[in-house]
This record gives sequence, structure tokens and C-alpha cells, in this order.
Amino acid sequence: MYYVYVLQSQKNYSFYIGYTSDLRKRLSEHNAGKSLATKPFRPYKLIYYEAFLDINDAKEREIYLKSGWGRRSIKKALKNYLRIG
Repeated sequence: MYYVYVLQSQKNYSFYIGYTSDLRKRLSEHNAGKSLATKPFRPYKLIYYEAFLDINDAKEREIYLKSGWGRRSIKKALKNYLRIG
């Protein structure tokens, strides 16, 4: 399985979108500071994920969610559950 995930920084409430084949390990890596893109905004909370059988489907979904429309759709879908600073 491949996962597209959305993390929210507990420091500044920003979002990070990515994909992986090991969701628990990847979240742990983000929170350990192993990703330069997310290191300054740790810790992160997993707020959303989707599972895919095909890596190409996961990559396409990640690209969409990183687009303007994708980010808006995530924020709209999760607006009652998120803290947006």
C-alpha cells in the first residue's frame, strides 16, 4: 500500500503533504527532524491520509493535493477538525 498524507505542524499550524509506503515510519521521521522541509516546524500531527494500491495513483493524488484546489479541498473537508493559525 501507498499512502498520501497530510500533516499539520503543532508549532505554526502549517500543512505538509507527502506520500510513502510506510506511514508510521514517515511520520516518525518528520517528527525526528530527518526531513529538511519539515524540521523547523516540528512536531507534526497526522490529520489525514488516503491509501492506494498503486504508487502512481498516490503520486498523482499528492500532486493534486499540493495544488491550490487540492489544498482548499483538504481545508474545507477538515475545517471542523483543524486549528488554522
